[in-house]
Amino acid sequence: MASADISYSELKALMEKGGLLLVDVRSKEEVDRGGIPGSIHIPLDKVETDMALDASAFQQKFGVPKPPLDTPDLIFHCQMGRRGAAATEKARGLGFQKARNYTGGYKEWSEKAGK
Repeated sequence: MASADISYSELKALMEKGGLLLVDVRSKEEVDRGGIPGSIHIPLDKVETDMALDASAFQQKFGVPKPPLDTPDLIFHCQMGRRGAAATEKARGLGFQKARNYTGGYKEWSEKAGK
């Protein structure tokens, strides 16, 4: 099984390539203070419910296609890595076996991207 962690440089490369689904699992209050461009917001306590939605319900709720179970381009993140790791494990439990966690989180992103 592929590593569950992804670095800043790996995330940047995936974002440039396109086709990535980046999921921010922080609280609404945290997201309101800033986020990684292109991410969708699914709070950690909703990951199992929302990632289990059927494809049309997911598309309607988030405005993006639900990723296939075998996608290598499903990345979770939080502020510093712990909630993102928990969300990644929840997604893997639902069958998204290649889901990964951006371990640096928004904290690292905001420091390196200058946002």
